[in-house]
Amino acid sequence: MSRANDFDPKSRFGPIGIGVMILFHLLVGYALVSGLARKAVEMIKKPMDATIIAEIKLPPPPPPPPPPPPKKIVKLETPKAPPPPRPAYVPPPAVTPPATTAPTITAVQSTEPVAPPPAAPPAPPAPPAPPKATSTDIAVACPKQVKPEMPRKALDEGIGGVVKAEVRIKGGHVTEVRFLSGPRVYQSAVRSAVMRYECITTGDVEVLATQEFVFRIE
Repeated sequence: MSRANDFDPKSRFGPIGIGVMILFHLLVGYALVSGLARKAVEMIKKPMDATIIAEIKLPPPPPPPPPPPPKKIVKLETPKAPPPPRPAYVPPPAVTPPATTAPTITAVQSTEPVAPPPAAPPAPPAPPAPPKATSTDIAVACPKQVKPEMPRKALDEGIGGVVKAEVRIKGGHVTEVRFLSGPRVYQSAVRSAVMRYECITTGDVEVLATQEFVFRIE
């Protein structure tokens, strides 16, 4: 919809206005030809009245009808069954109390408490650990030594070599001989010679020494 201030000649005058305008132009042309131009110019100079047609406002639409009321929901309730009748009161049967008997007295024999067994004697203390053997030179521990003899078997078979033995000394005497390396044919001769060594030790100190025996067959 156009506004009232907009200028649209077709909408304001219509076909009649257009015909009037055409007729007006024809009259002006005729007046110019016939010498009536001055009157026509004066007529043109006069203000033209324009009629403004106000826009017709339509009334607002009627408000919508109110919504229908909500339907009522009818709940069908089933009738509750009446509670069952209570049973008639029946008195309990009479109970005769049992005959009471005299309490039985039992003799209780008192026993003397048994004395606990004597405690075991404490374990004897462990013996002290033997002192560890100290290593030393065999020449210092045993200054008097015996030279082992050459075995006959070794001479016959031509066996030579070096025998290494570990000697344990205690109380001035050799207590053990353990062979570390060397031919077995010489072990018996070396053992018998070492057991005759005269050694020097102090107290119960145990001395451990090693000695090598060299056997050559020429």
